[in-house]
Amino acid sequence: MAELLKQLAGQSDIFLFTHRAFWVFFGIILLANLLLKSKRSLRIAFLFLASLFFYFKTGGYFFSLLILSTCVDYSIGIALNKTSQKAARQLLVGISIFINLSVLAYFKYTYFIVDIIEQIKQTPINTYDYLAAAANQLMGTSFGIDQITLPVGISFFTFQTISYTIDIYRRELKPVKNIVDFGFYVSFFPQLIAGPIVRAKHFIPQIYQQVVLSEKWIWWSILLITGGLFKKMFISDFISINFIDRVFEHPTAYSGFEILSAIYGYSLQIYCDFSGYTDIALGVALLLGFRLPKNFNHPYKATSISEFWHRWHISLSTWLRDYLYIPLGGNRKGSLRTSLNLLITMLLGGLWHGAALKFIVWGALHGLGLIANRLLSKLFAKRNSIITLLGWFLTFNFVSATWVIFRVDSLMNAQLLFERIAYAFQSNTITHAIFTTPYTYSLIVGGFVLHWLPDRFRIRLKIRFIRWPVWVKIASIALVLYLIYSLHQSTLMPFIYFRF
Repeated sequence: MAELLKQLAGQSDIFLFTHRAFWVFFGIILLANLLLKSKRSLRIAFLFLASLFFYFKTGGYFFSLLILSTCVDYSIGIALNKTSQKAARQLLVGISIFINLSVLAYFKYTYFIVDIIEQIKQTPINTYDYLAAAANQLMGTSFGIDQITLPVGISFFTFQTISYTIDIYRRELKPVKNIVDFGFYVSFFPQLIAGPIVRAKHFIPQIYQQVVLSEKWIWWSILLITGGLFKKMFISDFISINFIDRVFEHPTAYSGFEILSAIYGYSLQIYCDFSGYTDIALGVALLLGFRLPKNFNHPYKATSISEFWHRWHISLSTWLRDYLYIPLGGNRKGSLRTSLNLLITMLLGGLWHGAALKFIVWGALHGLGLIANRLLSKLFAKRNSIITLLGWFLTFNFVSATWVIFRVDSLMNAQLLFERIAYAFQSNTITHAIFTTPYTYSLIVGGFVLHWLPDRFRIRLKIRFIRWPVWVKIASIALVLYLIYSLHQSTLMPFIYFRF
């Protein structure tokens, strides 16, 4: 085992869920977790070290940021619990938010801020990575200092630690007394890179519970992992490499129908990519004895923008609601203030995704969509099947159109794509496009059909699978995994939300 760990440590590949190296790593972790299941402290310490190793393999020296975040918020949490004076408590929670957001801003928004200053002053500014330079000086490393690299997962674990401190400040949570337990919560590897964003009050109690994993939950975990790999490798990667990326990179070479198909295809791609990661994370965590929150609930079934955000990236939307929208006043201060709060929340939610104008525009559009949704819901308080269907149609197309802003390299490219749909949409190109790439169109249509299946039908299928004889389940999973790995693209595509 030690020799195998050395081999893994020598690899420079990112530990993708779609990479065999990860599953070797996870197999070792799973075995050790079972051997240590009756020794809580040793088990959590081992999983903490394994999580740090995982982040080291994915983020390099940035794992030191995890340690910094752990030490800062653990210490502040303890201090908050010992302090009853309101001013002191406000100062402590302010320090936590300032440190966490400062680190996030340094890595994620420096270039964005520099670009704004350059445009105002009309003078170029050279960027310099002071943290990398400090690491080179202190540890003798040779990191590049001319460019600031964004650490993977920083947006996710930053929001986790901020919520921990705020919950203690609100007296909704008691602080963790053992720094190893807290460090494990911050760094738990299945959801570390791309969520879901886990609240301490939901996760930390599980650390002190006995590991209980029934046969039903084991098969449910395997089903989640297999389904996640299918979404990511079989659907998302294929339609991305063979169709969507080509259309978005060279829109003038494609007809309006093909561009519209690529836009709908990207809606499916980003869902399968992100929810696929989440499904795998939930399955891996469950096999280790931990339950993570559901992050997706078939968002393209939504009949309003508000419902979409109750179904899409649920851990982020609820975080923004609880720690931003409600503190701003929520819907308690009149319609105008509510609309402003919605717009501010979604603007910052867009900016959370990236330091670029397109993410601000994307967030603003969804903010305006939520405001319009609030106004329209009052006009159509009584719903019928026609209004529900119209609400779904408008919501799906609004979300798909805004994904274009999210996907393009610049807003000019978004304008070009929409212009091609308007002026280069010829009916005689439809059959040619479909018959030229039938497998791609079949995957897009099939993916949406699976997504829109009735919930009752899907639940029945899962229950039937779990009730099948063991040999049938093993054979079925083995067949699906064989198909996934034999038919997937040779290029391993990183998960889209790794960049956030």
